[in-house]
Amino acid sequence: MSGWDRIRSSRSQSTATVQLGRIQPQAPGHRSVYCNDREANAIAKFPGNSVSTTKYNVLTFLPKGLFEQFRRVANLYFLMISILSSTPISPVSPITNVAPLSIVLFISLVKEAFEDWKRFQNDLAINNTLVDVLQGSKWESVPWKKLQVGDIIRVKQDGIFPADLLFLASTNADGVCYIETSNLDGETNLKIRKALEKTWDYLTPEKTTEFAGEVQCEQPNNSLYTFTGNLIIEKQTLPVSPNQLLLRGCSLRNTEYIVGAVIYTGHETKVMMNTMNVPSKRSTLERKLDKLILALFATLFVMCLVGAIGSGIFINREYYYLGLDGKVEDRQFDPSNRFVVMILTMFTLITLFSTIIPISLYVSIEGIKFVQCMKFINQDLNMYHVETNTPALARTSNLNEELGQVEYIFTDKTGTLTRNLMEFFKCSIGGEVYGTGITEIERGSAQRSGVQLEDHKLANAAHEKGFNFEDVRLMLGAWRNEPNPDMCKEFFRCLAICHTVLPEGEESPEKIVYQAASPDEAALVTAANNFGFFFYRRTPTMIYVRESHAEKMGKVSDFQYEVLNVLEFNSTRKRQSVVCRYPDDRLVLYCKGADSVIYERLGEGNDDLKKVTREHLEQFGSAGLRTLCLAYKNLSADAYESWNEKFINAKSSLRDREKKLDEVAELIEQDLILIGATAIEDKLQEGVPDCIETLSRAGIKIWVLTGDKMETAINIAYACSLINNEMKQFIINSDTDEIREVEDKGDPVETARFIENSVKTQLKNCLEEAQKVLYTYSGPKLALVIDGKCLMYALDPSLRGMLLNLSMNCSSVVCCRVSPLQKAQVTSLVKKGAKKITLSIGDGANDVSMIQAAHVGVGISGLEGMQAVMASDFAIAQFRFLTDLLLVHGRWSYIRISKVVLYFFYKNFTFTLTQLWFTFQDGFSGQRFYDDWYQAFYNVFFTSLPVLMLGLFDKDVSASLSKKYPQLYMEGLRNVYFNWRMVAVYAFFSVYQSLIFYYFIITSGSSPQTSSGKMFGLWDISTMAFTCVVTTVNVRLLLSCNIITRWHHISVWGSILAWFIFIFLYSGITTKYDRQENVFWSIYILMSTSFFYLAILVVPLVALAGDFLYQGVQTWFYPYDYQIIQEMHRDEPDDNRNSRLLEVESRLTPEQARTYAIAQLPQQRSKHTGFAFDSPGYESFFAAQVGVYAPQKAWDVARRASVKRSRSKKPQKS
Repeated sequence: MSGWDRIRSSRSQSTATVQLGRIQPQAPGHRSVYCNDREANAIAKFPGNSVSTTKYNVLTFLPKGLFEQFRRVANLYFLMISILSSTPISPVSPITNVAPLSIVLFISLVKEAFEDWKRFQNDLAINNTLVDVLQGSKWESVPWKKLQVGDIIRVKQDGIFPADLLFLASTNADGVCYIETSNLDGETNLKIRKALEKTWDYLTPEKTTEFAGEVQCEQPNNSLYTFTGNLIIEKQTLPVSPNQLLLRGCSLRNTEYIVGAVIYTGHETKVMMNTMNVPSKRSTLERKLDKLILALFATLFVMCLVGAIGSGIFINREYYYLGLDGKVEDRQFDPSNRFVVMILTMFTLITLFSTIIPISLYVSIEGIKFVQCMKFINQDLNMYHVETNTPALARTSNLNEELGQVEYIFTDKTGTLTRNLMEFFKCSIGGEVYGTGITEIERGSAQRSGVQLEDHKLANAAHEKGFNFEDVRLMLGAWRNEPNPDMCKEFFRCLAICHTVLPEGEESPEKIVYQAASPDEAALVTAANNFGFFFYRRTPTMIYVRESHAEKMGKVSDFQYEVLNVLEFNSTRKRQSVVCRYPDDRLVLYCKGADSVIYERLGEGNDDLKKVTREHLEQFGSAGLRTLCLAYKNLSADAYESWNEKFINAKSSLRDREKKLDEVAELIEQDLILIGATAIEDKLQEGVPDCIETLSRAGIKIWVLTGDKMETAINIAYACSLINNEMKQFIINSDTDEIREVEDKGDPVETARFIENSVKTQLKNCLEEAQKVLYTYSGPKLALVIDGKCLMYALDPSLRGMLLNLSMNCSSVVCCRVSPLQKAQVTSLVKKGAKKITLSIGDGANDVSMIQAAHVGVGISGLEGMQAVMASDFAIAQFRFLTDLLLVHGRWSYIRISKVVLYFFYKNFTFTLTQLWFTFQDGFSGQRFYDDWYQAFYNVFFTSLPVLMLGLFDKDVSASLSKKYPQLYMEGLRNVYFNWRMVAVYAFFSVYQSLIFYYFIITSGSSPQTSSGKMFGLWDISTMAFTCVVTTVNVRLLLSCNIITRWHHISVWGSILAWFIFIFLYSGITTKYDRQENVFWSIYILMSTSFFYLAILVVPLVALAGDFLYQGVQTWFYPYDYQIIQEMHRDEPDDNRNSRLLEVESRLTPEQARTYAIAQLPQQRSKHTGFAFDSPGYESFFAAQVGVYAPQKAWDVARRASVKRSRSKKPQKS
């Protein structure tokens, strides 16, 4: 009976007998999986295959969602106020605070629910995907969620693996299959997997039913590229490696179907364990906002304390008209216990003044940031890469304004500053350099030195993707005439055999496509092809190479090389080796890797070749080329068999398999014979030097953190304009004669001590010299270059401060030969040590830690997979797009969010202060000045929409001017727009305006004003004051805007209109069950008097006169930088519109192109500020001026007539 049959039968039985059989307790270090036997696996209680990525479920949504909301101090504060307002001591109705809080919470929870619902729908679709599972002796389709550990499944071509599988059999020959891991790491290169030969036959359901293996493997972990296990079958123990593991999320390619056994399911699969929780990041401005909220709390406490003390002093029986001359039941007004009066009044005033904290601030800012990301950043055509059809992507909306205050950028080199499109450019074979090309860096270096280089390009030079080599001495078999033809042959065979590349397509040099794990490998195999050693087919055990001119000139022969072992590349080994058997049974080990690693493993002799090749490597590095050394070793059959036995034992080990394999590899990778070196060019990305220069002018310091050699890194820095000859360079390097001499003694403790002292001395000397330079009046800029070995000691706590001080004084810093961990450590050093806002940008998995360590992480959508993008906050396709991301969107977002926060503070403080002034006149009794519904809707309806328009559309200068004058960005670095001085300015005008509102209305309304000779009552006065407040704070927003669009007018005047509509309806009805009778008919009484119209006209004008005067003085005598730029370019059109259309028009449909062309037309200019703003009513007129068709609109006729009249008045040019 199979496992499935047991499950079915168990449903019909009330009890089930469990046979332990061969079940053993699970060891903590590994797990045992019994294939095709569900009952045996049931004891271990492995998790199911259902996956959930949601944050909530039906039961936890409300409690968990509310907990998330009340983690915010402002929401928790208003919850407390809502509770207080429900007590008898509250002067206001609970609805005053409950209604706004409920609306804010409802909006936030709906947003959370919508996002989680999308996750749930995605999970549902994935969990219900069907897969073929072996049930009995046939395949049956079963949803993914019903899979269990040990099941045998079949996955067809282009299907996705539903769990982590042990690969058993394939329809391809030799038990191989091809997989694509793009869902896992973004890499689209196909990878080969090979089943164990013992399981190749388990392909049909009849045969697979007989499979009863036991898999002993490691416990679930998140390591994507390692796996340790054994398969026990028919009393044989076979080692299982990552080559037999098919991970969930990968796709099957070029294979009809495969059969596999489920090893890990659900959340224990490697891909699910890799779903890392990206560190929660909050912007610096948001943290400063918390301090402002705390300051408001303190202000609220002081206001309530003053009121409480005042109530304790004021309450007295002598005020007979208050009815306090007997026993007072209300303890809040009992003169005999003034302390209790003060305490109760304190709580009363807290509820009364609760509006000082803007409850809708957070939800408004979230909405503004979300729209900024979705509509502005993600859809910016200036950050759209046409070649790869890749737009910018904001993966979070929390850090928009942080982009406007970045002071330090940490960048990777390969794929970030460079294109990561590798081309075979030069090589050194047997001590001879081949390749006549000139790199961009060589050309730049020569230009700085004043030397003119002649580029001798051959008319018929071979140039294809991955191969840009020019030298007739090696092409078309000419290498046979070189002094070292045998060495050339070994060089080409090493390129053609020592790799893990997969060929695809037709087996011809012109049509074949190479799938490689890295662009470097593809370039090397392409080079072998161009040199006449054409690699065209591979199986798990054989490599097929078509060699031209190998035996004699003009002869083409096909050779089969048996691949016996592959010692794979990793970041520790920094090399790759292949042991192969020639057709004539010759055993050869080919090895390629970093020069430092290969030179350590070379045999004795050939010192001249080693010396010359090292000089060539330095020459290649100085030209900015990526280098590898090639070597080989002839093996005897006995030596190989002895070593191979150790290799097999290491592969079978369940513990420390990777370490043991590295140790075994060391045994055979010794006494190598040097062949030569390769040099691959990775060109700079388009626009990188200009981008870096622009960012430097903006006050941003850029550090390069790379794993390349120092010479390469320095030359890339020169090419990028990070370093120039005018700079004073400090170089801290471990490659000195003294350090090499100590290292040669072989004492690691003494070596470490010596290097640490050397680094300390160098840091001290550099710091002293830097301080001398900085004290001079016009000293040169400084640059620091440090290698990874010295950096390791410099990051020690005892030297870290010295390194930071030196780095802070340098304009550019280059760290070379650094590890991913060191990249993150350097980023954290500046972030935490210098308290500066940092941004890290990279494109590879080795940049993830650096990206997550910075305040803002930016991923490049490059050729090294998507791990950097997945870990980032923002993703762009090219480094040059940082200019738009920071100088345009970052700067605009910072200014907009700063204004939004300050405006919220201003309007709420102004509103609350009017209530405070009334408190001084009502005997500190806690009497409310405004109706409850006025207070409830003030933030939610009457003043909320205009501030959203400010946060979305305000723009001081255009995008082109922001990039033309990058110095404008420095205002964000100095935090000009959100500091305590600005808070004080807004607070001053809140006090001024609130006094105008309150005392002007109170004083003017103290005499009879109605037609019947009556005076205005409290609710008439408060309604008039509220009308003035709503009108003023909305119109005040227009003074804050640099650009006024129709949306600003709609929001401002619409909000004022909404207040009048509300008060017309609200004061026109009344019921006996609430306090609505207070304002019954008040607006109609007010509007029957001329005083009301005079008040709503004069009071806002007087209140805003101070703002107008302040802005005038500030603009004339203390202008911001952007105001100067505004005046300089007030009559110039935006000069980047046409270029943007040209860039993307090839990607647009005709209708989209027409719509986009209309959107780019010059717009009407605001007479308020003189700066461009959107006025789409005149599209057809401007469209005619530039030849773009747009539908005519009626009002364009009048516009055209007015323009013609203005043109006729202009003087004619002679």
